[in-house]
Amino acid sequence: MLDYSIRGENIEVTPAIREYIEKKVNKLERYFIESPNATVHVNLRVYHDKSAKVEITIPMKDLVLRAEERNEDMYAGIDLIVDKLERQIRKHKTKVNRKFREKGDTQDYFTIAQSEIASTGVEEETDELAIVRTKQFDLKPMDSEEAVLQMNLLGHNFFIYTDAESNATNIVYKRKDGKYGLIETN
Repeated sequence: MLDYSIRGENIEVTPAIREYIEKKVNKLERYFIESPNATVHVNLRVYHDKSAKVEITIPMKDLVLRAEERNEDMYAGIDLIVDKLERQIRKHKTKVNRKFREKGDTQDYFTIAQSEIASTGVEEETDELAIVRTKQFDLKPMDSEEAVLQMNLLGHNFFIYTDAESNATNIVYKRKDGKYGLIETN
C-alpha cells in the first residue's frame, strides 16, 4: 500500500495532478510480489521559464527508488520519471535474482537489496563554501558490487557504505571514463 506525500513549489498541487501521479506510480506495484508499504515523496517545482521539475523518492525497507526529471510539460515529466523508476526496478530485480541464483538459492526473490540506500546532498555555492543541505543516514554492511548498484539506482556519482568483510567505511564512485573506483578506509 503506497501513501503519498506530494509537495509543490511555485505550483498548487491540484486534485488532477495528485490523481495523475498516484495512477502512474501505482503501476509500479506490479513489479513486487507483495504490495510495498511505503510513502511516495513527490516534489513538484515550476521555474520562471515555465519548465517543471518532478522528483520522486520511494524509500522502502531495503531499497530506495529515486528519480528526477525536468520537462516543459509537468505531465510528460511525470510519465518520464515513472519510466526511469521502472528501469531502476527491472535492473535491480535482474541483478538481485542473478546474485541469488549464483548462491544456489532457488527462491524467487524480487527487489529487496541487502542494504538501505542513503545519500548525502551537499551543493557548493561559487562565492562561498556554504553547506545548503545535510542528510543523515545509517551505513549498512554490503560488498562493493552492491554499493555500485545502489549508487546507480540513486543516479549519484558516489556512494558511502560499510564493507561487510572489513567493517570499514568505504566509498565507491563513478570515474570520468565510465568505470568505477573504490576508496577504502582503515
